[in-house]
Amino acid sequence: MAGNIRSFGAQQVAMTTSTDTYAVPGVGAGLLDVYRRRYLLKLIVRKELRVRYRGSVLGLAWSYVKPLVQYVVLFFALGIVLRVGDQIPNYALYMFSGVIVINFFSEAFSNATRSIVSNAALVKKIYLPRELFPVASVWVAAVHFLPQLVVLLAAALLNGWKPDIMQLIGAALGFVIVAITATGLGLLAGAINVFFRDAENIVDMLMMIVTWTSPVLYDWTMIRRLAPPWVLVIYQLNPITVAVELFHWAFWFPTVDRPVELPPHLMWTGLIGLGMAALFLIIGQLVFRRLEGHFAQEV
Repeated sequence: MAGNIRSFGAQQVAMTTSTDTYAVPGVGAGLLDVYRRRYLLKLIVRKELRVRYRGSVLGLAWSYVKPLVQYVVLFFALGIVLRVGDQIPNYALYMFSGVIVINFFSEAFSNATRSIVSNAALVKKIYLPRELFPVASVWVAAVHFLPQLVVLLAAALLNGWKPDIMQLIGAALGFVIVAITATGLGLLAGAINVFFRDAENIVDMLMMIVTWTSPVLYDWTMIRRLAPPWVLVIYQLNPITVAVELFHWAFWFPTVDRPVELPPHLMWTGLIGLGMAALFLIIGQLVFRRLEGHFAQEV
């Protein structure tokens, strides 16, 4: 697999040299190059999946086992022992529809942060768009997200799930928001991590608290009751919070048989969340482009 990538990378360098005498080595078109080299992205995603499950008996089935164990522990501790979900109908479905969003974001962001350092051998030996590695990490996380989504759909159907078209659009918007946010932050943290390895530890700490910064285990109205209005506005600007609320709207709300309060203007909030995600992507790409010329020397 590495041989295929090196060969393809050598061909790209040769083509660049022959067609553009003044091309600066190691500088490309950023994420546009990732699109142009989709074949390389596919190879890297395959490689990451094969390496991760090499020697594993269950293989991709771990994508079901891990979130299921996490769900059981959280539901037992919070839903049964602490009775957090007494005021939330279908609390198990409510919680799980938020947990899979957080799992997707956590895996994508954490792995993207480590992606450049983890692929140091390729970064040093050949030129290829370095953005491929963080983007591939997000794609691998998306592959693991799909089995969890299947489990969520099954649970929702068992609870009488009948969504409308806008709710399905909301779920798709939530997924896009998380993917773009993870890509942007992954580019940013991945570039910084090449120079300061503390970045991955900081990201790990952030992932420990990310579940509590969105209404995954509790109702959003708790924030409204406990905090002043301006805090709620800031809270709602968090793209991950918006994505979680959109998933609740799409998968949990259609199963509820009594009135519940949703966050106001949810689709407009979703568009704002998409804008915030795009801002993170732009910032991440700018920082990544600024630092990538030194990656080979630092990794």
